[in-house]
Parts: sequence; C-alpha cells; structure tokens
Amino acid sequence: MNESILIENTIAFVKETLKGAEGGHDWFHIHRVYLNAQLISKNEDVDDLIIALGALLHDIADAKFYDGDETVGPKKAAAFLLSQNVDSSVIEHVVKIIEHISFKNSLSLEGEKFTSKELEVIQDADRLDAIGAIGIARCFNYGGFKNREIYNPEIVPNLNMSKEEYKSSTSPTINHFYEKLLLLKDKMNTKTGLKIASERHKFMKNYLDQFYAEWNGEK
Repeated sequence: MNESILIENTIAFVKETLKGAEGGHDWFHIHRVYLNAQLISKNEDVDDLIIALGALLHDIADAKFYDGDETVGPKKAAAFLLSQNVDSSVIEHVVKIIEHISFKNSLSLEGEKFTSKELEVIQDADRLDAIGAIGIARCFNYGGFKNREIYNPEIVPNLNMSKEEYKSSTSPTINHFYEKLLLLKDKMNTKTGLKIASERHKFMKNYLDQFYAEWNGEK
C-alpha cells in the first residue's frame, strides 16, 4: 500500500477510535505529538514511516482509561496495521514503541527494555506535549476529569514513586508537576527535544511561581 494512503487511513482510524476521549488524550493530542515528532525527526536519522505510525498510534488506548491494562493499545494498533497489510517488521517496531513510550514505564525496573531512535523521537514528542502551556492545560483537564484537588499544601509530592504508586496516585494536580512534568526536560533523548523542552520547562516554573503567589494572597 502507498505510504501516504496508509497514513491517511491511520489518521481516520485514530480519529474514529478517540471520539469522545478525555481532552488531554484525544485526537488533538495525537496530532500535536505527530507534528512534534516530524519536527524532531528532521535532525535525526530515522525511518519516517515508523515515526508517523508510532506517533499516530502511541495513545490509541491509553492504559489509564482501560483499568490499567497496558495490552489494549498494542493489540489495537497491531490489529489495525495488520488489516492494512503492513510489513510485520514495521508492526513489531510500532508495537514496541507503544509498549515502551510512557513515563510510568520508565519508573519500573522490571520487564524487557527496548530502544530505537524512532522511540526516542516519539517519546520526546509525547513528553513535549506534557509540558509548557499545553502541558499545564492537559494536567488540569485530567485532574478535573478525575475530580482531584487542584492543590493541597498538606499533601506533599512523592518524588520517589514506583510504577504502581504512580498508576494509583490520587494526589492534587499541582503535585503532578513535581512528580512528572518538571522531570521531563532532563529525560529528553534528542537535542531538538531538549531545546524545546527547556523553554516549556521555564514557562511551567514561572506559572508555578504565579500560582503560589496568588494562592498565598501575595498578588
């Protein structure tokens, strides 16, 4: 199948599958990650088809919306790509990317480790969408979706969470900045990703300064 047709079909599949998804994990999140991945990959020696398919399918079934089941996304992606007669080696690579891209999996010392330049690019692209102005919006949107407190000074961030603690956390939304978002800059894999992340990181720090000043009645 022509690659451009395959990508068009993949976009249509993702849009249909994610209809009604939570606002931080909907089609627009996928589209932003897709654009970020294309931007980063300009400076990396990678397979463009793997980048496109991996970015488009990386959140086709986020485990947090499937009772923590991390097998749903890879299975859905594999079944779709198989229906499109995609080469088995491409399917295997895309599935590996979906299985290893998430932040929570970086907290686990168990399981198979997988690396590729394509994973590094897509992981950076996904993490960029978790920080900066959009990252802040997504963070509070998900906190509201889960009916979490915005901030509670009595509940301190857990800076040494295990994967299971991260998955089951119900802490206030502001804590998530310290437990994940502010850690992402230093986890970037590529120079382009780091450059963009540094600006977004600075924006989040400024936001938090303003947030605490307003919370404490100082501004």
